[in-house]
Amino acid sequence: MLFFIIFILSCVQDNYLTHEVEKIQYEVITETEYVYVQDTSTPPPQDTSLDLLPIWVDSFLQPNSVNGIDILWVIDRSGSMTDDANTIVTGIETMIAALPETDWRLVMINISSNYAAMSQIFPLIPGDGSTEAWIMYNSLGNSNREEGFNAVYEYIMDNPYSQTWMRQDASLLIVFVSDEEEQSFTQFPAPVNFTNWLGGYRQDYHITSIVHVEVPISLCNNVVSNVGTRYLDAADSTGGTRIDICSTDWTAGIAEALDQVEPFEHFDLTKRVKYPQYLQVFYNGIPEDPTTFRYEPTENRVYFNPLPDGGVLVEIAYYYQPLH
Repeated sequence: MLFFIIFILSCVQDNYLTHEVEKIQYEVITETEYVYVQDTSTPPPQDTSLDLLPIWVDSFLQPNSVNGIDILWVIDRSGSMTDDANTIVTGIETMIAALPETDWRLVMINISSNYAAMSQIFPLIPGDGSTEAWIMYNSLGNSNREEGFNAVYEYIMDNPYSQTWMRQDASLLIVFVSDEEEQSFTQFPAPVNFTNWLGGYRQDYHITSIVHVEVPISLCNNVVSNVGTRYLDAADSTGGTRIDICSTDWTAGIAEALDQVEPFEHFDLTKRVKYPQYLQVFYNGIPEDPTTFRYEPTENRVYFNPLPDGGVLVEIAYYYQPLH
């Protein structure tokens, strides 16, 4: 009997207690596939209609000068300027050559105010050249003060002779020529005091400062105390011209001044006009008669006939095609 039970258990162990386990296989994905879908939306419309095109406005203030330009050269004749003599010779010649053929008067005054208050030098006029300019320059005498602002004030306000040739309806160009700092500290503590007075005297004016510029950019000066900072500040604050006294070309001292004080006969537009027929000119905000101006497409320029009056704010409005 015992043998029979053992035989049964052995059969169960062999046939009923064993089973097969299913194996799970794993796959590793090493590549990713991207799918791009093209944008098929309709692009935005181009700005081609008058409703969509932007409007641009160029503007300028017509200078008040109707009677040419008066030029006052304020020149340092101190001993330190001896080294700059050759530069001054070249500078005066180039500036004289750059003057227009008509409508200018020019006088040189000493940078010392006591001399400026007494000067009675007859002005140079169109037809005079470098020879006449040098005769005037050599008549100035030597300087004993470095006070260009005071010299201008004394000549205009306290020297009766200045009124015999200076014109209230002309533009005024003041050219300072010095190799040292301006020293009119009592009368004009800051350059803005001088420019405020000058603006009250003559509305259309331009300042050119031909002095030692800052040492890092100067062509010949390495002394900080000789930089004409006050002259440079006066020019910079009024949109004037600064020129290194060491430069051999002073032409910009005249050219840039003339650009600012001569009346505009035409104006170059800053953008390309899209519809010329809709271009409109305004004087002090009022639309101008189309017969008084003409747009020239080949030049992208507007011509005025007759010229706008002095002091008039001129605005030119037009459609333009922006770049996409």
